[in-house]
Amino acid sequence: MAVPKRRMSRSNTRSRRSQWKTSAVVTVDCPQCKSAKLPHTACAVCGTYNGRQVIEV
Repeated sequence: MAVPKRRMSRSNTRSRRSQWKTSAVVTVDCPQCKSAKLPHTACAVCGTYNGRQVIEV
């Protein structure tokens, strides 16, 4: 297994970690009740998915 020969400097470590960014959660409007929901999931408010009732709310 490869092992680093020298300790990585603080600036190199921080430069590498600067790429660890989070992105905002993407939401879409439910076509039935117009509330925000995650894409490709059933709506938690009205319980519909793809135009039909799949969860009893």
